[in-house]
Amino acid sequence: MLTLVEKVLFLVVAVGALYYGYRNFSKVYQVVRRGQGQFPTRGELVARLVDAALTWLTLRPTWKIRRATDVFHAMIAWGFVFYFLVNFGDLLQGYFPITFLGRGAIGNAYRFLADLFSVSVLVGMLYFLVRRFVLHARELGYHSGVVLVDKVRQGGIQRDSLIVGLFILFHVGFRFLGESFAVALERLETGHGDPSQPFASAVSLLWSGMGETALRIGQHVGWWGALGLILAFIPYFPYSKHFHLIMSGVNFLTKPRRTSLGTLDPEDFEDETREVFGVARLEDLHWTHLVDPYACIMCNRCQDVCPAYTTGKELSPSALEINKRYFINQHVEALAQGQETPPLLEYAISESAVWACTACGACVEICPVGNEPMFDILYMRRYQVLVENRFPHELQAAYRGMERNGNPWNQSAGDRMAWAQGLDVPTVDQNPDADILWWVGCAPSYDPRARQTAQALAKVLNHAGVNYAVLGEQETCTGDSARRSGNEYLFYELAQMNVETLNQVRPKRIVTTCPHCLHTLGKEYAQFGGHYEVIHHTQLLSELIASGQLSYELVPEGKVTFHDPCYLGRHNGIVDAPRQVLQAGNIRLEEMPRHGRQSFCCGAGGGQMWKEEEPGQKAVNQERYEEARRTGAGTIAVGCPFCLTMLTDASKAADEGVVVKDVVELIAENLPEPS
Repeated sequence: MLTLVEKVLFLVVAVGALYYGYRNFSKVYQVVRRGQGQFPTRGELVARLVDAALTWLTLRPTWKIRRATDVFHAMIAWGFVFYFLVNFGDLLQGYFPITFLGRGAIGNAYRFLADLFSVSVLVGMLYFLVRRFVLHARELGYHSGVVLVDKVRQGGIQRDSLIVGLFILFHVGFRFLGESFAVALERLETGHGDPSQPFASAVSLLWSGMGETALRIGQHVGWWGALGLILAFIPYFPYSKHFHLIMSGVNFLTKPRRTSLGTLDPEDFEDETREVFGVARLEDLHWTHLVDPYACIMCNRCQDVCPAYTTGKELSPSALEINKRYFINQHVEALAQGQETPPLLEYAISESAVWACTACGACVEICPVGNEPMFDILYMRRYQVLVENRFPHELQAAYRGMERNGNPWNQSAGDRMAWAQGLDVPTVDQNPDADILWWVGCAPSYDPRARQTAQALAKVLNHAGVNYAVLGEQETCTGDSARRSGNEYLFYELAQMNVETLNQVRPKRIVTTCPHCLHTLGKEYAQFGGHYEVIHHTQLLSELIASGQLSYELVPEGKVTFHDPCYLGRHNGIVDAPRQVLQAGNIRLEEMPRHGRQSFCCGAGGGQMWKEEEPGQKAVNQERYEEARRTGAGTIAVGCPFCLTMLTDASKAADEGVVVKDVVELIAENLPEPS
């Protein structure tokens, strides 16, 4: 227990620390409130609380890559969470003559866990300090093209990491040593130590020659070192990367609930008072995206999986969040007072990086703290397109085609059914009671290579006796590429037109061969009054196989690997159906290292299909093709017309004889002859 002088001194220091800590936490709150959007209601927060707490405590989003590092991080994270209880218990023991939780089974279990977690935090923290400052782990840096604010370029991350690392090391270290002195003192007084603290007991043997006074001094130094460091750290805490410990939980609790991982928010074009659309400055962001930089742990996992960064482009999702964080910290007073900030393009991210994003969602899916840098980028594109009228010139042709002819190829709307010549493909006018409405999509309607996918699906559906129909010339582009390249108004017009058509047709179910159409129709049209059951063609094929309507034996040349389209696997969680369809034909798949929800992008999403790729070390489709080729596969199976085009182009450039085909093409080629 502390002396009276120590108790008074601690209280005085605590009041000062809490006062300055409160002021700094208040500034963070004021900065976050600068963002757009409504805060969740109390009822919404209560409903989310259990799931958010479980996500935070179990580190659920963390266990995807860097497994060894994940273990060490968990050793620190779980230890530090338990230390909330430990610090509270130590504070009580310092002020009152008690043994926290007593000497029974509960108290012994508590002391054992405190002892165990103390060692786990120390070991874990040493690992991360060695990894960053001795081994200089490559994944913690950036290539030269990435925009970084001055504070970061001048070693800000290194300094912050060192401060936080040493704080954790010394806070837990002082507490652990204090306990070892306490155990040694107990042994001196009673003749036995504390078996519930095996690690502290082992260290206590080092102090066996010390007298009672020296041991008590050591115990007090340990107490002050542990809890005094907390007081010293509290005012700095909101400015440090350690703040992610709290703000990650805030993210899990308050992040908007979306219909899928990448569903964007609409703009209100009916509001005549609106003059600005999209995002130009920090305060234009949704308030949850101002929580993101505080939640960021600076681990660069988003950067590891970003197709633009890994192929040498200027885009780093991690750098975007870190630049936001350091800018906020540097200008927190002005931000909290409501002053306007400079455009994000002046310090947070380059224009080239904004247009390099493929909207694949990998950064969102992989983030261990729930950050969404992709949304920042896509909303910045909106501002560039709708307000600045500034965008890659190649997109103009695609926009014009979607606006005038309902397709980005800018071909005649009257040619939308040309692909079906010679095939028995009924329209909704001919078959109004169809069980399945097949949304063909623009690529299978107009792109010569993708047309083969549509023709193959028609052949399979007819073979299986499916009662289906297509919209024919009533169909127009869903607007996915327009929305993700920033032209939200064009998307809005297309969406309203399509929703009106579909609501008149009232389809029982919709099937698409394009995951982008799947996502837009099924996840985003609900924003405009369109609520539909939409499935991918591989899901329909899987159902037909299960019902016995479809059977086949696939005979491709060599091994087969399946490339998961981003908007099929990651955005909509459909990873089993295409594999079931291939395996039903006795195909043994050779999986790529990055597959399923962790699949690597083909490079066409986010409007990239219609523009030149931003400068980098290699093309995204080339990177993906090389990964597929390393499996030894002679056939790359896909489930998306964009992926079909991109991987076919990469295969042709490599000229290694690798075949790229949609899953349904493989089936259509191997259907049994009618008896």
